[in-house]
Amino acid sequence: MHPVRKKRMITIGVILTLLGGAIGLVLYALSTNINLFYSPTQIHAGEAPTGVTLRAGGMVVEGSVQRNPQTLDVSFEVTDYAQKVRIEYQGILPDLFREGQGIVAQGRLNDAGVLIASEVLAKHDEEYMPPEISAALEASKQADAKAY
Repeated sequence: MHPVRKKRMITIGVILTLLGGAIGLVLYALSTNINLFYSPTQIHAGEAPTGVTLRAGGMVVEGSVQRNPQTLDVSFEVTDYAQKVRIEYQGILPDLFREGQGIVAQGRLNDAGVLIASEVLAKHDEEYMPPEISAALEASKQADAKAY
């Protein structure tokens, strides 16, 4: 093989190896930062993994909010009008958080099916609904309509 051609082949090989390694590292970093959204129905059906950071959301069930007066611990239920999921959170809830409103909670699901939230987000006005929640609520309403 000609020395110039051999040098080009080695250079191309090194570039492809470095490029492949960089792409692999980027994909690995992105896969660990993905937080998938699950509706209460999906969580109740066992589709959501336990011990992995995920997002869940729906409407806060009326009368389900329980606060510990000595700490910042709060627990409440969220529904998509088909199933309910209990969420436990330690911290200050957003100002817009209240019963009957849509929320998205990020956290880990424990073995009992309770979401231990690290963050709770409330919708910011009366018209806005996060796309994941509105899609889950719409799917739940369509499933209820087919059942009857």
